[in-house]
Amino acid sequence: MMGSSVFSVICLLHSLIALTSGSLMMFYMEEIYTFGHGIEIATKLLGSTPHDQLLIRTSDSFSGLLLFAIGLLLFMVAFVNDREFQSFFAKGCMLLHAAMALWRCYFESGLEDLAWDSLRQTVGDFLLGVSWGFFLVYIWKDKYD
Repeated sequence: MMGSSVFSVICLLHSLIALTSGSLMMFYMEEIYTFGHGIEIATKLLGSTPHDQLLIRTSDSFSGLLLFAIGLLLFMVAFVNDREFQSFFAKGCMLLHAAMALWRCYFESGLEDLAWDSLRQTVGDFLLGVSWGFFLVYIWKDKYD
């Protein structure tokens, strides 16, 4: 029973992160770019022509909406009590975060303007993946003790 509550807490924390990030991406992307990268790089990232700016804002909004939907999915999954499903879901989340970290290392780090941000996001992906790994170790210990 303890493994189930740990799973719920991890899912709810990840859900809160995804919901917040998705909402900010949809509605405050210009401010986030300015805060995270500075004014000079933010103007580069937002595009130079009105058409580019519209495409970038639309893309950011859809990315934020997808992240928001993932947050809602995590919120719903938090209340599933099947231990086999929890283990399967945690393994999938670890794999997803590892794939994101690798993608950031190989592709995003090559972009000059995003190199520092890519490093921070890679560390974030690693830490989120490790949280699922801790859950798997916890239920493994609980299962075999």
